[in-house]
Amino acid sequence: MRISAVTLATTCMSTAVDFYKRLGFELHRGGESATFTTFSVGKHHLNLRLLESASAPPSTTLVIFGVNDVDKMHRLLLERGLHPEFEPRDAEWGERYFHIRDPDGHPLSFAEPLAP
Repeated sequence: MRISAVTLATTCMSTAVDFYKRLGFELHRGGESATFTTFSVGKHHLNLRLLESASAPPSTTLVIFGVNDVDKMHRLLLERGLHPEFEPRDAEWGERYFHIRDPDGHPLSFAEPLAP
């Protein structure tokens, strides 16, 4: 068994699509005017589902994306005009990571394992 996709709700598809494109995610299907959009993330997918109402409940689900170089990813997001919540840091559980929130407030983490 494996997770094939994570689906997040959005109140504005065009803003969310722009954000995930700036993160460097590859648009698989859907887009700015769709009610459902899919991005490829390696062999898996991140979906966006447009909410019918204008207010999305705050998310407490943290989605973690593994990257090869978390510091490089952090710099890339800054260059693209995005605003991570903090600089990359080493965690006691053996990862280097940082967080960013998408336009709907969903927390995202980018992490890489620390060398043993």
